[in-house]
Amino acid sequence: MEENQQLFLVTQLDPEVAEPTYKDMHVIGTVATIKQLIKMPEGIVRVLVEGVSRAVVSSMREDRGCLVTEVIISEQRFNDIDKLTSRAMVQGLQELVRQYAAANPKMNHDVIKQWLEIEDAGKLLERIAVDYPMSYKKRQHFLEVYDVNVMYEEIARMILEDINISQIQLELSDKVKEKVDKNQNDYILREQMKVLAEELDGEDSLSETEEFNQKVDELVASEEIKDSIRKEIKRYKTLSKGSSEAHVERGYIETLLSLPWDKETEDNNDLNVAETVLERDHYGMEKIKKRILEALAVRNIADASDAPIICLVGPPGTGKTSIARSVAEALNKEYVRICLGGVRDEAEIRGHRKTYVGAMPGRIIAALKKAQVKNPLMLLDEIDKISNDYRSDTASALLEVLDSEQNKHFVDHYVELPTDLSKVLFIATANDLSGVSRPLLDRMEIIEVSSYTKNEKMHIAKDHLVPKQIKKNGLLKKHVKFSDKALNAMIDGYTKEAGVRSLERQIAAVCRKVVKELYDNGALKDVTKPISITDKNLEDYLGKVKYKTDSVNKKAEVGIVRGLAWTSVGGDTLEIEVNTMPGKGELILTGKMGDVMKESARIALSYVRSIASGKKYKVSEEFFEKNNIHIHIPEGAVPKDGPSAGITMATAILSAVANIKVRADVAMTGEINLRGRVLKIGGLKEKMLAAKTAGVKLVLVPKDNEPDVKEFDEEITSGIDIIYVKDMAQVLECAFTE
Repeated sequence: MEENQQLFLVTQLDPEVAEPTYKDMHVIGTVATIKQLIKMPEGIVRVLVEGVSRAVVSSMREDRGCLVTEVIISEQRFNDIDKLTSRAMVQGLQELVRQYAAANPKMNHDVIKQWLEIEDAGKLLERIAVDYPMSYKKRQHFLEVYDVNVMYEEIARMILEDINISQIQLELSDKVKEKVDKNQNDYILREQMKVLAEELDGEDSLSETEEFNQKVDELVASEEIKDSIRKEIKRYKTLSKGSSEAHVERGYIETLLSLPWDKETEDNNDLNVAETVLERDHYGMEKIKKRILEALAVRNIADASDAPIICLVGPPGTGKTSIARSVAEALNKEYVRICLGGVRDEAEIRGHRKTYVGAMPGRIIAALKKAQVKNPLMLLDEIDKISNDYRSDTASALLEVLDSEQNKHFVDHYVELPTDLSKVLFIATANDLSGVSRPLLDRMEIIEVSSYTKNEKMHIAKDHLVPKQIKKNGLLKKHVKFSDKALNAMIDGYTKEAGVRSLERQIAAVCRKVVKELYDNGALKDVTKPISITDKNLEDYLGKVKYKTDSVNKKAEVGIVRGLAWTSVGGDTLEIEVNTMPGKGELILTGKMGDVMKESARIALSYVRSIASGKKYKVSEEFFEKNNIHIHIPEGAVPKDGPSAGITMATAILSAVANIKVRADVAMTGEINLRGRVLKIGGLKEKMLAAKTAGVKLVLVPKDNEPDVKEFDEEITSGIDIIYVKDMAQVLECAFTE
């Protein structure tokens, strides 16, 4: 200000640098004259300057605390162009300016007017670069441009881009305005229809959406679930009420509102009450009752305990389904049953997508909806009967349901919101687990429900089945009386099963005939003496005896050995017969054996051939080449299979080959290998019951099954001598009479 009142203005490369040096600035700047200095509060000085010319920095130094620079002033702004080119540039720019002014009505008209009055291309470009709204970086760029053609191209492109942007913004604004106007129009029409409906009905009833919103407010659920339902209600409100989409949406909302999201019942914590209920409803089943009471005890101590997933496995009619109902009553839980027998589609478990016509939730969500609480007892009945083929894998769909780590956020395809299944007590039932996938088995705790003993069947019939059928057939206790001998006769002669379902049917048949007899005699109301059902008159009500129990042979015979077998309806005894005859050394198998039993027969023959020619049995080595061996299991029409007849067939073959008699009162079960070692088998309880029924005195059991026998009640093992065998030498020693 003391000298020529001029300074050099140049732009920093980075505005964040507080104390810039030569390297932090652009090289080209502007020489400007200071026009005015205004001192502001807090030591701020505002400087008004006017640009004089463009200049290029040549050197820079610091003098008296200020930056001083030497510059090369550029007298000429642009390079020279001919008049024709200048005129063409001016006309092109003026046309773009008019278009820009039309697209931006708020632009300053005085500035536009000044632009249109300039006739020189260079001056017009310079004026536009000064007045046009742009960033300082663009202005710096234009300051550094010397070529008028380059300047023209860049400014023209910049104005044209802004014109296109303005047109796009205008189109978008029109579309938004049109949509808003339509929504407002629809809203007005809906309000008018609502008023008309109220006038026609004569009452000011709540609209459907308002009812839905009111139910959402009353719903026991988390805020996330409520917000999701409110969004669906809002969407439903915008749909045309007569459309198919509106029907789908209404059904979906009603389903969401009917689910028990956070509603639950309080479990019973009284162990004594639970034990009383279980003992009242079921005789026996000690292992299952103990497990249920243990689970209840854990729940009383640990609130966050995961609900166990129990799978009851056993023959039909053993009370698997009914025990679940008793458990629900003992725990004070809601009871829902899902029958999985024959379920082919995994959508039955997970639900259908709601976009499909007729879509509905899966059976799990439907059961929760029926229970109306989030912690019911859910019975998955016949879990071994679900299908698994190339079309669908239903078992895999159950994996998430039965996994305590995953079912906290189970997502049904229809509901599409996470549902908490961790509080559900799952109990599954199955007859045979051989066809159930390993991953599914891994998620369940298997509890075997074994066959009932004769004594247990007797107690169940007296305490439960007889009173139930008397009541079911419209009788009273004074009308009919069943003797213990009659019930025993029913169990032995009219039923052959592991459970009590057939026994209940026989009792029901007797009750029906008693009703008919009383009705015909006119004594249904005036009963002086009850009709007594005994073992003497039982045939009058049920006909001839259907089953005769197998009994042991009276004398020892060659080639006949009694084996023990497990069937789906309990245990049974099988007489394995072996005969030898001249031939070519063939092995003949009859009696409808399965593949496993055929393999056992071949192994048994191989073992016998390895020991028969020794000093003890003295069978000629040529015997097996010149004779055929025929193994037969009676009841040829009944399929038989399983790895538990190995020692029986080996004993029978050696007996027939060496002509040694086998004790008549012995029965055996077990599998062998080629070396003669006796292997462990399953289904021992049922086999022991069959042996006792047949009057067997001595039973040979594999040594590895000794722990299983120790768990049996004395009722099963009393009157039977049990010998635990490790190898065939022990078996033969016990079985042969010589």
